[in-house]
Amino acid sequence: MRQHFILCGLGRIGWRVLEQLRTAGADVVAVDNRCRPDDPRLDGATLVSGDCRDAAVLRRAGLEHARGVLILTSDDLVSLSTALLVRDLHPTVRVVVRLFNQQLLPRLGACVGNMQALSASALSAPLLALIARTGATVGVVHLGPEGRGPEGGGQERRQIATLKIAHGAALVGRRLGDIAVQRHVEVVCHLRAGQPVRFLRDVDLEALVAAEDRLVVCGAPESVRALAADVDNESLPELLWAGTVKRFSRVLARGVAQVDLPLKICATIFLTVVIASVIIFRFGMKNDTIVDAFYRTISLLATGADMHGHDVDPGSWQKAFISSMRLVGTALTAAFTAIFTNYLIRANLGGALEVRRIPESGHIIVCGLGNVGFRVAEELLRQGERVVVIESNAANSFIATARRLGAAVIIGNANVAQVLRQANAATARAVVTATSDDLVNVEIGLLVRELAPKQRVVLRLIDAQLARTLRQSADMGLAVSIPELAAPAFVAALYGDQVRGMFQIEARMVAVYDLVVRECDSDARNTPLEELGREHRFLPMARTNAAGAQLTWSADTRLAAGDRLTVLISLDDLQQWLARETTEAAQKAAGQQELAQTVQSTTANA
Repeated sequence: MRQHFILCGLGRIGWRVLEQLRTAGADVVAVDNRCRPDDPRLDGATLVSGDCRDAAVLRRAGLEHARGVLILTSDDLVSLSTALLVRDLHPTVRVVVRLFNQQLLPRLGACVGNMQALSASALSAPLLALIARTGATVGVVHLGPEGRGPEGGGQERRQIATLKIAHGAALVGRRLGDIAVQRHVEVVCHLRAGQPVRFLRDVDLEALVAAEDRLVVCGAPESVRALAADVDNESLPELLWAGTVKRFSRVLARGVAQVDLPLKICATIFLTVVIASVIIFRFGMKNDTIVDAFYRTISLLATGADMHGHDVDPGSWQKAFISSMRLVGTALTAAFTAIFTNYLIRANLGGALEVRRIPESGHIIVCGLGNVGFRVAEELLRQGERVVVIESNAANSFIATARRLGAAVIIGNANVAQVLRQANAATARAVVTATSDDLVNVEIGLLVRELAPKQRVVLRLIDAQLARTLRQSADMGLAVSIPELAAPAFVAALYGDQVRGMFQIEARMVAVYDLVVRECDSDARNTPLEELGREHRFLPMARTNAAGAQLTWSADTRLAAGDRLTVLISLDDLQQWLARETTEAAQKAAGQQELAQTVQSTTANA
């Protein structure tokens, strides 16, 4: 009997995961207490109505014979309760659970066997960061020993990206194999209008690249980024910093612009009185120089010093002027001090001081500093990018950490043109809208396009349909939804720890799989890597030994027992490989059992 997957929770991510599981040809039983049995989106999937925390409901869904259980509810407590109930009812079934609580993520999988806990925001943030840097990303894979987790850390990564060849691009007319070698990437897919799609081993490396071709490539992020610049036929904006004088004059100008109007008026009157007094003393006193006149003015206005009446003739106009200056100075000083003190108490000077840290161009702007926005900024900073964050809530708890990591933070609404101009959005490398409101993100994206029509804008959305519509009808090619970005990772986790990731490319599922060579696997150990890849239709990505050390390889390399080869392989071919491994394991177990029975029989006869 063919085993099925159980999917608990048909929210936005749940529907997207169901769609990808159907694409993978899997049998799915959905458990939900809101979905109607006649919902057309089920498209052949079995629906069990009820609470997934009910053991009877899980049994009706066929938990006993399930291959894996996906728990994708939007309540951490419900998800956690369901996961523990599933583990209690079925101690060995694979469980993948979605959690929002970042503290539970690394602990749950460590405490409960054969369980993977994932966060949609943690999964999507690295992808958003790479989309902002390169303009296109299908997925990202961490090649370190803990590559299955959402945190990239310092692990080596591979980016899978879709690139469209522009007219006049530097790659037009070049051989596909030469591009792959020179740019240190693997060509996963080649799409040309009017011709069949070529995947993995079917890609013709002798083909010449033409305008309007689409390539899906896999490589280190820096390699993909450099290739993307050639594909688009445009150079990336360099990071430009203004000269010292210009930067600090900009700080002064922006700082003055933020000062309250009453303070400006009072300061103007105060300076006018000082200048007028200096001029009068300079020309009205016999022996006063400019410095003496200035000293006498400040003494009268701001201090309680002696008015020096003996310096002038009795009954002269100078004595009347000096007396008036003392009275005016007392009033002006008190007023200016009160207004300025009140301004300092209320003013937020952080924004003015942040101006000097904003590059003239070449930086990346992140709008919104929530869970996703902060993770995107953190990922970009880790990759060495200059980041400017725009956040509307001055009390946001992530602001201090973002500044400590090196980001410039502007407090303001990103859907206001002046705030975007302050962040130099028109000359930035990219703008990422990462607020939690889809409408606000769309508004920011459209406003950025008004300021700079060719600007790269990455829209983070929840609604997958809205993202599709914006890509097709509004020239927002980088409008992506969180469910679309996160769903492949949840699907991949169902297939076990050796599947590092899964991606949908042109209606086909491609997996990143860790092929572990066993001592008994003579086929993998005795066959050259190039021939092995052709036979099983995979592309190698990385090779490590039993100790976890990175190893190089060539077409003639023969794998050793304990080697771990990370490969790109279609889901259909992967399932055949897994079936082969299962068959071999069963045959080995049967052989060992037969040998044990023979030994036991021989011993009994003796």
